[in-house]
Amino acid sequence: MTNEPRRRRSADRANKGSTAIPQLPLQALRNPYKPMEILSADQVEAIHSAAVHILEKFGIEVMSPRALALFEKAGAKVNHATQTVHVDRAMVDEALKTAPSSFTLTPRNPERVVRLGGDALNFTLVAGPPNVHDLERGRRPGNLRDYCDLIRLAQHFNCITMLGNQVCAPVELPANSRHLDTYHANLTLTDKSFHVSAIGRGRALDGIEMMAIARGMSLEEMRESPALTTIISVNSPRRFDDAMADGLMTMSEHGQAVCITPFTLMGAMSPVTLAGALAQQNAEALFGVVLSQLVRPGAPVIYGAFTSNVDMRSGAPAFGTPENTKANIASGQLARRYRLPYRTTNGSASNAADAQGAYETLMSLWGAVLGHCNLIYHAAGWQEGGLTASFEKFIIDVEMIQHMIETLRPIEVNDAELALDALGRVPTGGHFFGEAHTLERYSTAFYQPMLSNWQNFESWQEAGSLDATQRATRLWKKALEDFVEPALDPARREALDAYVAKRREAIGAGEP
Repeated sequence: MTNEPRRRRSADRANKGSTAIPQLPLQALRNPYKPMEILSADQVEAIHSAAVHILEKFGIEVMSPRALALFEKAGAKVNHATQTVHVDRAMVDEALKTAPSSFTLTPRNPERVVRLGGDALNFTLVAGPPNVHDLERGRRPGNLRDYCDLIRLAQHFNCITMLGNQVCAPVELPANSRHLDTYHANLTLTDKSFHVSAIGRGRALDGIEMMAIARGMSLEEMRESPALTTIISVNSPRRFDDAMADGLMTMSEHGQAVCITPFTLMGAMSPVTLAGALAQQNAEALFGVVLSQLVRPGAPVIYGAFTSNVDMRSGAPAFGTPENTKANIASGQLARRYRLPYRTTNGSASNAADAQGAYETLMSLWGAVLGHCNLIYHAAGWQEGGLTASFEKFIIDVEMIQHMIETLRPIEVNDAELALDALGRVPTGGHFFGEAHTLERYSTAFYQPMLSNWQNFESWQEAGSLDATQRATRLWKKALEDFVEPALDPARREALDAYVAKRREAIGAGEP
């Protein structure tokens, strides 16, 4: 953070006579521990071989003529009648040689740089729900006001590294141009990187051009210094529709990152077995990697995983299950086999910001962290299986994320930490409350939660008997009160406004 926003926040709080919500400082997050390996080396290779078999023998449907032409030119077997592409092992291997193992995304504030790959760890705001919910106003369709408030929260909390693609859909705006409004909000109310919509070339290119304006760069400069990414959702099983394929190619052509994410729900869009689902996920992800490298060798690409299961009684998606947790760990092994950055999700199927929502989210979050995920998508605010963005769930998730960050902080072992002098000074049966070693560290020794309540029962009852979800309501409202809009050069703001006006007019006239 710069000193100026800190001064402004301090002044605002002084004027309001309030104290800040405790949160961890802005930092480059990393996972310093060894990743968990739930699969043996032989099992990883068996899944890889099965994925190659799928690509060579079964093929992938590609509904974009431009993508079909690229594959055919590169030597893939293309059946134009069925729009099916068969990719062989050699083409996969060649693509993996040029796909970068790590890269950075630099938004308009370079202090918010996003590192992807290696042991880097990043968390995003929930993305894509059509609905919004909070305890005071209930469940309602997504709208621009709530959209802006949710991204203000993402800007306020340091542990949210970047924004996803539309935290909620502002349904009151025209569907073909609302992305302009959400990009504009992203670039003015936050200074963090974000995911653009890659539903076709136009939406992707608008995001790239608007970020270039906000950074004061040309498109060529952006090509060499990426700032954005997108989620390319594979229409599993084994289909890339034309909009997703065109969005992928546009992003790669301009040097921006793409995250290839198959939607492999076991029992519905993939086999009911975890091994079969992972093989399918692997094949679809590798296919997207190949396409990105055919467009531009060296284009940044992320291995995406979204493997979970359905409720076999109803067919409804389930998240935070043991199967989902294991898939998050195993997918990390596959991503590391290919030396690719890795993305997954800490989802929940709960319809409320309740205990189920917390334990399912934490289960999948542990799977992501143990699997050494670099980008945990939908990390804060996901509710109702991704159909609702929740204000209270956002706060609960931020608390869990901060717990995880502190858990990943290595234990220090040195003379000061071993505290032998203090141990020698405190008599048998004594206590350490008044010991100098304690007094020197009491304010920073332990993680300070923002949501947990550690009062005794009587004090908690006198304070209103609020549970964690009710306390979360107070916190998101307080965070919005404390929000400070990040500064943006007035000339760049004016250029953004002009771009949006011009493109809105063009889209209204029928241009893509």
